[in-house]
Amino acid sequence: MQYAKPLAALVAEFEKLPGIGPKSAQRLAFHILRIPEDEARKLSDAIINAKENIGQCSVCFNYTDKDRCEVCSDPRRDGSLLCVVSEPRDVAAMEKTNEFRGVYHVLGGVISPIDGVGPESLRLNELENRIRQGEIREVILATNPTIEGDTTAMYVAKALRPFGVKVTRIAHGMPVGGDMDYADQATLIQALQWRREM
Repeated sequence: MQYAKPLAALVAEFEKLPGIGPKSAQRLAFHILRIPEDEARKLSDAIINAKENIGQCSVCFNYTDKDRCEVCSDPRRDGSLLCVVSEPRDVAAMEKTNEFRGVYHVLGGVISPIDGVGPESLRLNELENRIRQGEIREVILATNPTIEGDTTAMYVAKALRPFGVKVTRIAHGMPVGGDMDYADQATLIQALQWRREM
């Protein structure tokens, strides 16, 4: 379908977003055209404001609008328990559980040779420096259960071995409420491997 040039440009920009295909991009673009101009301007301003004012925490590399993020600034957090994640969105996912009371370290990606990302591209030196300070007693590796995530977790665990700190990995397997008929083989294998005594 041929769009007017400004509409085509808007659709094209939405298509660049992760998880947005052509139909979703079209829906979003038409939605933007339907809303009042002040709402569209608020969206535009929010995007620009985020780009201009969000940076990385000087301690954990999570997104923040201050020098230190809210987690690193919170004196109630357990500074001896460090959760290592790949991306800032993983911090948000962990925080939604309201269970983890430690602190975080964001690696900035995962080891992926096919994408040209090696260990030197991650914030491993910064992680080691944090552990050298001596406060951390346990490191929880919370990378995704993918080949890249598992490779990264194994690499980090090996790199931290000389520091004598306890290194654990989050469990993988069947999701709560999941149906075994729909689980793939890899998920069931992980569920068996990470089983625990009741």
